[in-house]
Amino acid sequence: MNERLLRAVDDRADDLVALTADLIRFPTVNPPGEAYRPCAEYLGARLKKLGFETEFIRAEGTPGDTDRYPRINVVARLKGRSSGACVHFNSHIDVVEAGEGWTVDPFAGLVKDGRVYGRGACDMKGGLAASVIAAEAFMEVYPDFPGAIEISGTVDEESGGFGGVAHLAKLGYFSRPKVDHVIIPEPLNKDRICLGHRGVWWAEIETKGEIAHGSMPFLGDNAVRHMGAVLQAFEDELFPALDRKVTRMPVVPEGARRSTMNINSIHGGQTEDFRPGLPSPNVPDWCRLTIDRRFLLEEDIATVKGEVTGILERLKRERKKFDYEIRDLMEVLPLMTERDAPVVKAVARGIMEIFDRAPEYVISPGTYDQKHVARIGHIYDCIAYGPGILDLAHRPDEWVGIADMVESAKVMAIGLNVLLRGTTG
Repeated sequence: MNERLLRAVDDRADDLVALTADLIRFPTVNPPGEAYRPCAEYLGARLKKLGFETEFIRAEGTPGDTDRYPRINVVARLKGRSSGACVHFNSHIDVVEAGEGWTVDPFAGLVKDGRVYGRGACDMKGGLAASVIAAEAFMEVYPDFPGAIEISGTVDEESGGFGGVAHLAKLGYFSRPKVDHVIIPEPLNKDRICLGHRGVWWAEIETKGEIAHGSMPFLGDNAVRHMGAVLQAFEDELFPALDRKVTRMPVVPEGARRSTMNINSIHGGQTEDFRPGLPSPNVPDWCRLTIDRRFLLEEDIATVKGEVTGILERLKRERKKFDYEIRDLMEVLPLMTERDAPVVKAVARGIMEIFDRAPEYVISPGTYDQKHVARIGHIYDCIAYGPGILDLAHRPDEWVGIADMVESAKVMAIGLNVLLRGTTG
C-alpha cells in the first residue's frame, strides 16, 4: 500500500468532516434552486487557495434560471508540472427538499456518533468533500504530478442536470482533450463502482373532454373518465408486460432489474386543489398524467414509446370520443461503461487496496449526470463512485458515515495516482 498517500488522507479526516458539515449548511434546495451562488463561491474559494484556477458559470436560459435563482456552477482546474491526462471529479451541489420526519435540523450539519447528518450529507456533499480531500492529499504527496485535476460543483442534477453538467458539456467543459476521466462521487456505497444507469422516458399524457354542468354530465365528455380507461389499460396490459422484462445489467436493487413505470402525477378539471377554494361544478374537459418509464439496455426507445402510444391509439379506436395528446418531457438512453475502461480499473485498484476485495459493479436504477458527460460531452470513461448508502438519499435524517468518507477519499486518491502517474506506489 501507498502509506504516505493514505496517511495524508487520514491527517485530513477532521477537515473532511468540517467541509462536509459546511457544505450541508448551504440549503441548496432544488427546486427552486436556493443558495447556489454562496455554496459555489465557498467551494471555489477553498480550491483557489489550493492553487486551482476557478470559474463560475451561470447557465442562463436553462430551466429555473432567474436573477433570484441563478444557476451558478463552479469548475476548478489545477495543472500539473508536465503534460498528461485530466481527471475530473464532478459533484452536484443541489439537494431535494428536506420534507417531514426529521429528528435533527436538516441544514445544521450535525456531527454525531461517527456520522454527519443533514440533507445532502449522503447525496452528495459527503462525496464532494471526499473528492476535495483526495485531491489535496494526492497533491501533497506528489506535487510534481503530470496532467491535471479538475473539481466541479454543479447544479440541478436533481431536476435533470440541464442547468449544470448538460450546460457545461455543451460549452465544452466535459470534452476531450480537456478532460479524459470523470468520477462522479454519488452515494453508491464505498466498495461499489457504478458503471451507468437505466434509460428514462418522461412523458405527459393529456386526455380531452368537453365541459358541461356537473349535474348534467351526459351533456359533456369527461376527460378524467377517459384517463381512467388509460390507467386501467396500463394495469391490465402494460405493467404485467414490463414486469416480464429482465436485464443483464447489474442494476441495484434487484427489483430495478426489470422495466418499470411510475405514475408521477395526475391532474384534471377546472380546480386542481380544493383547499384554497371550492370544487368546480363542471365536467372536466382535460386530464393530464405524467409517466416515468425506466427501461433496460436490451430495450429500444421507439418500442418503449410504442407500448404506450399503442394503448392510446387502441383506446381512440374503441372508446367513444376518446382523444389524447402525448408530450415528451425527457428521454435518456441506458448507459454502461465497460469494466476494462481506465477509470474503472483505477478505482477498482483503490477498492482492492483499501478493502482487500474486488469491487461490486452495479448499475443505478435512476439516471444521474453521467448521461450528459457521455451523450453531450462524448466522454465514456466515466463512473459514479462515492461514500454513502444509496438507500438513505432523499430520506429524513439523511447521514453519511465519517469512516466511509475517509475510506472513499483513500480510494479516490489511489485512483488519481493510477490515472495520472500510472502506479499505486
